[in-house]
Amino acid sequence: MDACGLIVEYNPFHNGHLHHLTEAKKHSNAPCMIAVMSGNFLQRGEPAIIDKFHRAKAALASGVDIVLELPFLYAVQSSDLFAKGAVQTLNEIGVSSICFGSESGTTSNFITSYEILKEKGSTFKEVLRKNLHNGLSFPEASKLAYEKIGLTNSEMDLSQPNNILGFSYIKEILDHSLNINAFTVKRTKSGYHDQKISGSIASATSIRKQLINDGSITNESLSTFSDHTRKQLASYYDKTDVWHNWEHYFSLLQYRVLTMDYSELAAIHGVDEGLEYRIKKTAKKSKSINEWIDAIKTKRYTWTRIQRIFVHLLTNTKKEHVEFIKKSNSVPYVRVLGMTEQGQAYLNKQKKVMKVPIISQLSDHNSQLLKSEEQSSNAYYSILGTFIRKQMVDQELSPPIRLIEN
Repeated sequence: MDACGLIVEYNPFHNGHLHHLTEAKKHSNAPCMIAVMSGNFLQRGEPAIIDKFHRAKAALASGVDIVLELPFLYAVQSSDLFAKGAVQTLNEIGVSSICFGSESGTTSNFITSYEILKEKGSTFKEVLRKNLHNGLSFPEASKLAYEKIGLTNSEMDLSQPNNILGFSYIKEILDHSLNINAFTVKRTKSGYHDQKISGSIASATSIRKQLINDGSITNESLSTFSDHTRKQLASYYDKTDVWHNWEHYFSLLQYRVLTMDYSELAAIHGVDEGLEYRIKKTAKKSKSINEWIDAIKTKRYTWTRIQRIFVHLLTNTKKEHVEFIKKSNSVPYVRVLGMTEQGQAYLNKQKKVMKVPIISQLSDHNSQLLKSEEQSSNAYYSILGTFIRKQMVDQELSPPIRLIEN
């Protein structure tokens, strides 16, 4: 049975994601759709609005057959490490294709760009190095380096967020000669960073903003997602009385920073070049997460980069933990969050030929990835009351979600 892989966050699952899923089925003609999904913290360094288990349920009810977890150590990273974890997870589960969304909408543009980068890689690296040395952020330095070798134009704009991720997926596939076909679907109607809902297909950013500002599901936000997503959003909120955002973690993070010494801060992944002094100094004066990030932010340290550092501070993710995944060419396990009957049939066949184990809970495997997963789960649920926090954390020890189809 062929399977098509999707690399997602579903924060939350909305009509744009449904369009992507429908197009992936059409392009791949695969009977099994497998999503590898970020867990409770996301690629741009944000807490998911609801937890991974409720987001997985919405995805399964919407037509995804298997939801896999992208390990935390890969999920909250820049595009190359994020892509490495996602693509290698899908490769281990045996997908024959991957379909991703992009601003470009044409796979050949990504392949041509990859070939140009291979040919002019030394020039790219030299320009990138100089730009970073001059104090530019990595995204800005990369953009200028791509421009230098002709890779920021109307056909392949590598300053656009989904193009950047898509290019990283293609690089991972081609660098390792993986037997995976790649398809891309052009992002439709709304931009990645759009702040306002302007139709039935809206950015996840605008949907989250509307939900958090309103404190409830209104007709405006409801128009952007299905009843499956509404059900899971409402279910999570009814249990926890919260839709997660950074401000919920401000006091905890501030306390953590103020009680750490400089050497402890410097050991955290992403805290480089003496940034520990700036983080600690600004912690004393800031009254909110937004004010704190704004006080730390520089040309070199972008908002997203600081958010990722804050996640690593919350979860005590150290530089040595991330060095582990940088050196590895694959993933040590595949974790299943949920499946349909079709998905279970695929897994039953595939696990007989897989090189790594399929696991379903934190106790199933001894790995640094799972230790970090446990830390991230505890950090994510830490803002909840004692009783409900235990219930939520205990989900990590439960069997995978099984959607029984009518």
